[in-house]
Amino acid sequence: MARLFGTDGVRGIANEELTPLLAMQIGQAGAYVLTMEMAHTIEAGHKPTIMVGCDTRISGDMLANALMAGACSVGANCVYVGVLPTPAVAYLTKKYKMNAGVVISASHNPVEFNGIKFFDGNGYKLPDMLEDKIESIIRSGCSGGEVLHECESSNGSTESDGSKASDKSEAFQGIKFPIGPDVGKITYDMEAREAYVDHVIQTVPMDLTGMKIVVDCAEGASYYTSVEALKRLGGNVIPIHNSPDGTNINAGCGSTHMEELQAKVIQEKAEIGLAFDGDADRLLAVDENGRIVDGDQIMAIVGNHIKSQGKLKKDTIVATVMSNLGFFLMGKKNGLTIEQTKVGDRYVLERMREIGASLGGEQSGHIIFLDESTTGDGLLSALHLLQVMVDTGKSLSELSQIMEVLPQALVNAKVANNKKETYMECPEIAEAIGKLEEKFAGEGRVLIRPSGTEPLVRVMIEGKDQQVIRKNAEELAHLIETVLQ
Repeated sequence: MARLFGTDGVRGIANEELTPLLAMQIGQAGAYVLTMEMAHTIEAGHKPTIMVGCDTRISGDMLANALMAGACSVGANCVYVGVLPTPAVAYLTKKYKMNAGVVISASHNPVEFNGIKFFDGNGYKLPDMLEDKIESIIRSGCSGGEVLHECESSNGSTESDGSKASDKSEAFQGIKFPIGPDVGKITYDMEAREAYVDHVIQTVPMDLTGMKIVVDCAEGASYYTSVEALKRLGGNVIPIHNSPDGTNINAGCGSTHMEELQAKVIQEKAEIGLAFDGDADRLLAVDENGRIVDGDQIMAIVGNHIKSQGKLKKDTIVATVMSNLGFFLMGKKNGLTIEQTKVGDRYVLERMREIGASLGGEQSGHIIFLDESTTGDGLLSALHLLQVMVDTGKSLSELSQIMEVLPQALVNAKVANNKKETYMECPEIAEAIGKLEEKFAGEGRVLIRPSGTEPLVRVMIEGKDQQVIRKNAEELAHLIETVLQ
């Protein structure tokens, strides 16, 4: 059976794969595991408290309320903060000394998808070990309803004092379902977003007066926070796709669809364009000429600037195997150590914490400033990039010249979730991959990997000729789709 948790929480089509029942069970198991792990931080007589936020997709309220019902059923309180970026929930969880945080979001995915990801009380994503504990409880079927059903007496009635239910629940890894005043409750704080905006502009203060900035909010969670923060710093902000209606998140906009932003920057003669994804934990940029500046380039620009100030810890940036070869060559040229991890910002973060690095991220725009945030933060990344422009007086196109982006082709093969991990078990696919690796040895590279969040196998090839690598990547992706259909 496939693992419930992927590289960024639980994902699926809302109300089909990720149902309200599953959300409730995740709330029960997650609240239990996280509060037990942090029991020493919970004062005697106080209930554990979990902060819950979501992005703008229409299924968010449905799943958030189901999850909070589950958490309350095991005795935890919940604070619902509504629509907020993922990094805002991580920050506020720690600021307000919550025992855990939860974000209901499917990030850059289309509206029909949704997801659930947890943060511990310090704002960090959970390690695999804790996710496995949560998953094992869910798979044991230990929801309160099932426990009470098992506790029916022979005449069909249930025990009124709840004692049998409590005894029975102990068999399910110790979970108890309280009654009366011990049940959790939900409170609401829709002003928490202001504390997050205050935090980011105080973290990276600057004067943006006179700078024209186009901001694509992806009809997502950044529709208020990003625009408000940039305006407070004096920027001349031109927002696009900042009118979410629950159904238009990521629809032809944001960091996965940059065309409109590119055109708008040129039309407005803006200095820069900023593109967020649905939950605003990633950032891509557009220079004044309408050219895309990706996560690798942003890390190169900001990393070298911070290094010049003596503030880049260990002169190291942590990246993934998906980073462009040009990024690693840039690091070597500029005296930077580039650490590599497997794909996923959680693995970047783990490596950063292991070695004491302060900057890391992904080509896709997940960038982590560990001295300031516990997770990828699109707005914080934008402010750091803008700060380099302000400090140096250089345009984004000038700054981007610090690294050469080598030709790269990325093609997705659509494969069922239960098959995407097994592609190398097919001799035909393994042979095709081997031939491509021989072909590009010394002149590029071939990287094939299953997506951690979607039913896809990603085919990436780097080489000298864009047309050749694109053709080879498309042929291999088609082969994978055909063999694994």
